[in-house]
Amino acid sequence: MLDAVGGYAVLGWLPDAEVEFVAERKTVIADDLRSGGMAAWRDYSEVETTDIFYVPGGPGVEPQLDNEETLAFIRRMHETSTWTFGVCNGVELLAKAGILAGKTVTTNINARADVAALGANVVNTRYHRDGKIVTTAGVSASTDGALFLARLIAGEETAKTIQLGIEYYPAPPFSYASPDDVPEPIREVIRVAEETLLLERMNATPPRFAQPGL
Repeated sequence: MLDAVGGYAVLGWLPDAEVEFVAERKTVIADDLRSGGMAAWRDYSEVETTDIFYVPGGPGVEPQLDNEETLAFIRRMHETSTWTFGVCNGVELLAKAGILAGKTVTTNINARADVAALGANVVNTRYHRDGKIVTTAGVSASTDGALFLARLIAGEETAKTIQLGIEYYPAPPFSYASPDDVPEPIREVIRVAEETLLLERMNATPPRFAQPGL
């Protein structure tokens, strides 16, 4: 969920911004913990263009890599977008859609090889811009990349004001500067979780959501 909400908490505050959550069909999209979700109020057929095309990642990316409707939607949105923004392994969807060939991007540490195999030049940075494409590393990097994009769109003072508004001044309790600094045993735990536990959650019975007022 943070893949989507991190950037939303920034870009949604741009002056005159209007945000729409879109999926292949109108539904509640469960998060990776299967205990929360986000409502998609539009389906692919209802969206013709967008200024900022934002593609988050998560365990749901894997099945979408073979979903031609999703890949076609990505190509269509990117064709006329002012900015295309990819987060975490959502960058792999952009690559699979064929829009990252020859582009320099960043992505989640465990998606780097897959994105590179699809023709992109992958760098190990928190966020990166190549033309109108802005990509970020894993999950929480969505907020960093969104602040970077907010500055490009609305100027530094606006971006700083948004940063203050969400009080984003990270001071984590651990000193790792990037995922590359994390000991290999910890990285292996995440790899195994992505390959097994998260996919098991995705294939489990869909969660029930309580919706106040209904």
